[in-house]
Amino acid sequence: MFNYLIRRLLISAITLVIISMVIFGILKIAPGDPLAGFANNPNVPIEVRAKIRKNMGLDDPIPLQYAKWAREYVRGDWGQSFLSRAPAREIIFNRLPTTLKIVGSAYLISVMIAIPIGVISALRQYSAFDQISTTFAFLGFSLPTFFSGLVLIVIFSFKLDWFPFVYDKTVTGFWPNVKQSILPVTVLALAGSAELTRFVRASMLEVISQDYVRTARAKGLREQSVIVFHAMRNAMIPVVTILALQIPTIFGGAIITEQIFRIPGIGSLLIESINSADAPVVMGISMGIAILVVLFNIIADVIYALLDPRIKLA
Repeated sequence: MFNYLIRRLLISAITLVIISMVIFGILKIAPGDPLAGFANNPNVPIEVRAKIRKNMGLDDPIPLQYAKWAREYVRGDWGQSFLSRAPAREIIFNRLPTTLKIVGSAYLISVMIAIPIGVISALRQYSAFDQISTTFAFLGFSLPTFFSGLVLIVIFSFKLDWFPFVYDKTVTGFWPNVKQSILPVTVLALAGSAELTRFVRASMLEVISQDYVRTARAKGLREQSVIVFHAMRNAMIPVVTILALQIPTIFGGAIITEQIFRIPGIGSLLIESINSADAPVVMGISMGIAILVVLFNIIADVIYALLDPRIKLA
């Protein structure tokens, strides 16, 4: 196990370096100038603009710019935002709590909904419950979040006037915050639970037909013990991958949903930074998500071994 983890960490480090080089290169060759605002301002002399570009290192060769950025990033300095001149790390972490509150709540709700519904659907295959849950799962998986979000806004904001459709970060109080979070959390939870339900159901259907499950029943074990300790434990192995890969999205934000409900989270910050060619902020967010994806892939592999001792991490 130790040798496996060391090998995976080395491969992950190389992967992250390649990812950072690709993202950095794309940002540098993409159209747009981070100092476009200065260029359009007649009150800023050309000499001042040139000096600012030199101080920011924007005229250096791209490999040199990348080397400087990588060195500072490893040290914990994510650079300064070209747009606000504030530390990129501070800007990102200011937006993070809002994203964690909305997307994290949706993730927890989707897991709590999907796993029991998927298991019950598999155990009662072709029953009315299975037919209804499968239909809703396909609908939730097929409908894009921008469509379901707009539908909920029309119904619950304009028609019924129950919930606000614009998220206000300055709102105080428990219920007002919960009230304005209900619609975006519902949109994300429906999409996440629909996808996860299909995987849980399919995995359970494959497992409950195995010989060791029938053997456990033949030994006289209670049905609850057979399902929980034999069937579900093995059925969760492929589901772990989905759960692990969904966790980085909690920190990365829901770009479309945050745009619809005007949520000041990481997803909307990423779009704003891309549009303004704010490379330090884009790199900070992108690399954070990449690191989390790689990390949770490793964690998922370790959980595989815990769930199924037959899996050897040699």
